[in-house]
Amino acid sequence: MAMKNNLSERLTSAPVLVIPEVGRPFDVFCDASHQGLGCVLMQEKRVVAYASRQLKVHERNYPTHDLELAAVVFALKIWRHYLYGARFQVFSDHKSLKYLFDQKELNMRQRRWMEFLKDYDFQLMYHPGKANVVADALSRK
Repeated sequence: MAMKNNLSERLTSAPVLVIPEVGRPFDVFCDASHQGLGCVLMQEKRVVAYASRQLKVHERNYPTHDLELAAVVFALKIWRHYLYGARFQVFSDHKSLKYLFDQKELNMRQRRWMEFLKDYDFQLMYHPGKANVVADALSRK
């Protein structure tokens, strides 16, 4: 228990978290697992905030593509006050999300999320899972 508290303290202490600067670009790293969603908001390779949550009962039945998209939507909802009106990049380890806006057939859930995503000015980028360590760990806690 003491080790967990020590890790928690280190992840939220001043040298790790920074106060965001207006006008500087943000990067959002997202990941999903069959346990939860995790994301990290960064600015100039420094952490601004972490967010994670467990999956709801009905979300456990989502296909992987929808879970990864749910992680992106979750991050944008949490950090709307930072990201709305700003240009930023979203990184995911799910390569097919990169082509999300080009898909012709979407289910109703994906259509609803696409409507939500249209409010933001971002570029969706692929980031290999091995390099997405923090968001991956948050999605599995």
